[in-house]
Amino acid sequence: MADDNSPRTGNQTENPPHSPTDDPSHNPVRQQHTSFHQTTLSEKHGEDDLKHVNLEKGAIADPNSLDNKDAEEEGRNPPEQAWYKKDRYWRYFRHWKLAFFIAVWILFTGWWITGLIFHRYDLGWLIPFLIYLALTLRLIFLFVPISIVTRPMRFVWSHTARPFVRLIPERLRIPSAALLTIAVILIGSFVSKESQDNTRENRAVSLFGLIVFLFCLWLTSRSHRKVNWHTVIVGMLVQFIIALFVLRTKAGYDIFNFISELARDLLGFAKEGVEFLTDADIAAKSWFLISVIPAIIFFVSLVQLLYYTGLIQWFVKKFAVFFFWSMRVSGAEAVVAAASPFIGQGESAMLIKPFIQYLTMAEIHQVMTSGFATIAGSVLIAYISMGVNPQALISSCVMSIPASLAASKLRWPEEEETLTAGRVTIPEDEDHKASNALHAFTNGTWLGLKIAGMIGATLLCILSLIGLVNGLLTWWGRYLNINDPPLTLDMIVGYICYPIAFLLGVDRTRNSATGKDDMLKVAKLIGLKLVANEFVAYDKLQHDSYYNDLSDRSRLIATYALCGFANIGSLGNQIGVLAQIAPSRSGDVSRVAFSAMLTGAISTFTSATIAGLLITDERQYFSKGG
Repeated sequence: MADDNSPRTGNQTENPPHSPTDDPSHNPVRQQHTSFHQTTLSEKHGEDDLKHVNLEKGAIADPNSLDNKDAEEEGRNPPEQAWYKKDRYWRYFRHWKLAFFIAVWILFTGWWITGLIFHRYDLGWLIPFLIYLALTLRLIFLFVPISIVTRPMRFVWSHTARPFVRLIPERLRIPSAALLTIAVILIGSFVSKESQDNTRENRAVSLFGLIVFLFCLWLTSRSHRKVNWHTVIVGMLVQFIIALFVLRTKAGYDIFNFISELARDLLGFAKEGVEFLTDADIAAKSWFLISVIPAIIFFVSLVQLLYYTGLIQWFVKKFAVFFFWSMRVSGAEAVVAAASPFIGQGESAMLIKPFIQYLTMAEIHQVMTSGFATIAGSVLIAYISMGVNPQALISSCVMSIPASLAASKLRWPEEEETLTAGRVTIPEDEDHKASNALHAFTNGTWLGLKIAGMIGATLLCILSLIGLVNGLLTWWGRYLNINDPPLTLDMIVGYICYPIAFLLGVDRTRNSATGKDDMLKVAKLIGLKLVANEFVAYDKLQHDSYYNDLSDRSRLIATYALCGFANIGSLGNQIGVLAQIAPSRSGDVSRVAFSAMLTGAISTFTSATIAGLLITDERQYFSKGG
């Protein structure tokens, strides 16, 4: 899709001109609040064009300052002594790092060869090979510039794709790209053979739903003329290709199944801690307080540890650069969209904290849409512990990245000049940086406790409120002779969301025993998710006997459709987080919030329709406790 107008990366990046007053480094008033000191990434020869932004915390401390004297009196190392000690360790590591990395590579080479010889057929060879390949490439590019790979790739791209694009008249390029995307979706969806639940008729309904959702976004767009169709088309294409890889290829299924198995194993490790605090009998119970809350606390602490090591940032950067380059979005939008499935809606916004107050209205809309369109890693573990299918959850999170970018740019196109256009920047928050790995892990424990406590308290209040509303509605409905079934919130939102369930491609056959169809049941779940939250909806999907007879197709589509934070409660959370980061933009945040929530919900629904298009063997996704 990229042509000569695509954003440049590497050393060719050119920032668009902007007024000096728009740049905090040139504005003396804003400079008092935010100061940027940019340094290039350690991989100087990389294509990523990433820059770390270090928030300056003031002048360097005087060695003879009172802080040093107080530290000496308390028996602690003064700041300059601690810095010297740390620098000494770093110089020692740099001296031996080549030998250390060679030893690590030899260790993993032996592990891979051993597994290939003894366990090629019983445990499989693909996942160990991918791990070994990733580690080997990472170690190589620590010493060899990545440009030896990227320059030939750029050369091939420049001499194959770009000349072909130039042959197409400029006014026909976007229509041609749209036709290509439509052809890929049609061929990928309808060529495969039918299954019991996934007939071509069902796929046609899901395709119609996808078209309707996109048309609704376009119809309500703030500016039809300003829509960047390149972003929309590439976003839909990437979303479909990800789903095609996961749902139609054995390699994709194996990779995501491996990730889901790791998530399940993680729950087992959390259970060991519960057994220590209680006993084995209590730890084996499926209580929410016993099975879900400890898993959240442990996972958040582990994420904080990985964040301290830089692994999370590395993944976020790679994802962000890909979508930044391919979809022509700003650097801030790419970072938040790539980070939201990993660390959640509030934390992803913190990654671009210095830029929040300078975001355009379209960028604020995109930042919020990315948060609403997916779920965070902490609650992902919680849903897996509840029995929700992990492959569907994980693939939905990844699909949400291009989907949220495409949906937001269709609903709220960019009409202003962006500060982070042409580059991807990730600030380093020195104020909250952990001193060491143990400090990061303990900070994560406390953060996980707060998140788990907030989730538990929120569910307690929401479920109690729903019970109160249902009681009032049932009492009121008796006077209208609405008794079987009684008038409840589930019934009301179910009928309101009934068309959505139909458009998703949910099974339309009526159960001969109960006389009820899957569409009303899935519609009730979607309505509960929008009004309450996805926790309540997933809990009913997994544990309410009313949903036990859902077909495999309907259950899988519902799993995708519920996988997002688009609900009234999260609306308040996002407004609060962004308003706290940039109080001067609180009014703008409030203005775009509701639109972003609906756009995020529609983005999630598009992933569900694509799942309805592609899934052919639904039973395999529910054969292992899913």
